[in-house]
Amino acid sequence: MMIRTLRSVLQFRRFEIDPVKRSLAKAANVGDLRRLAQRRLPGGVFDYVDGAAEDERTARANQDAFARRHFQPRVLRDVGKVDAGTTVLGKPVPLPLVLAPTGFTRIADPQGELAVARAAARAGIPYTLSTLATRSIEEVAAASGDGRRWFQVYVWRDRGLVREMIERAKAAGYDALMPTVDTAVLGRRERDVRRGFSLPPKIGLETIIDGALHPGWTWRFVRSEPIRFANVATSRSAAEAHGDGSTAVTLADYVNTQFDPSMSWADIEWMRSVWDGPIVLKGIQTVADARIAADEGIDAIALSNHGGRQLDDAPAILDLVAPVADAVGGRLEIYCDGGVRRGSDIVKAVSLGATACLAGRAYLYALGAGGERGVDHLLSLLAADVRRTMALIGATTVADLTPDLVADAR
Repeated sequence: MMIRTLRSVLQFRRFEIDPVKRSLAKAANVGDLRRLAQRRLPGGVFDYVDGAAEDERTARANQDAFARRHFQPRVLRDVGKVDAGTTVLGKPVPLPLVLAPTGFTRIADPQGELAVARAAARAGIPYTLSTLATRSIEEVAAASGDGRRWFQVYVWRDRGLVREMIERAKAAGYDALMPTVDTAVLGRRERDVRRGFSLPPKIGLETIIDGALHPGWTWRFVRSEPIRFANVATSRSAAEAHGDGSTAVTLADYVNTQFDPSMSWADIEWMRSVWDGPIVLKGIQTVADARIAADEGIDAIALSNHGGRQLDDAPAILDLVAPVADAVGGRLEIYCDGGVRRGSDIVKAVSLGATACLAGRAYLYALGAGGERGVDHLLSLLAADVRRTMALIGATTVADLTPDLVADAR
């Protein structure tokens, strides 16, 4: 009898020989992916991904703003079928999420932007390629097939380079242009300062020691082609003048030399003369600027403080969603960019008036934790989180997500 009872309860999980699959199976959320990435990546690389400006208060405030909001669930609402689908810039998406642009993505994994773009295409959500990407506009277009692609652009001093990249994005089938407007100069990212971190990582004694402690990353890094600013390097005329990032540079020096601090609304109007598709302004941080964007006929804004990486003590982004939604009255789409770590965060932001959320760090953690499969895993987690949260608060469609479902706990 005892043997029969033991047989009925003792079940051993089959050992998974694939270490990446084994690790990802235990990653229940973005926090787990972050810890995996921290173990796999050299310290300087992880700090570049994880760090923020100065005392990093704004980065923490972005996440704290979500924690302060509590749900007010409704019950007996028949949530047998939950549909998290919505539209972003007039096209359907399976959940209110867009992958944000991130620079130098290949330091997390050799496939870099290609891996993220492929994962986004499989999930059916838009992926935004950074101007400072390590894979080119054309490479990402080829890798992502029919997936939706947006292109993020900075205002360079060389407007000819900006025009050329916009025209390349148009020719490669990108859906939307995302000028980023919060980077007149680069914020002071003190983790990078302390480490003397450069892009790409330069080889020195400290790097060698760090690399030896992370042999998997080091082996992949040295076997891969050199990391560079791919969109600048593949420019017809600008790579020599602007530098392609293939030699070690500090990002602050590069940005402050190449980007134009005199950018203004006139530059956005100029971009509209070059680009005939939707424009998403990323980096809006006040109701006043949101109103101007709406008055200018901008299609969408991303409320964003650059993940806390620019101005410390900038406003927490979730705090802006409701007042901006009230102010612009549906005249443009609103994206919440900053601090998204769970599907419940996406639900809160949409309930408060956002059209969708942007996520950047979350997928960099996933990429560092498990490469392309890590990004697939993250997107599956977020999609399941959104649907489960909607069911638990009594919402069966995105249209059901209204402000009365969320309360501020302050």
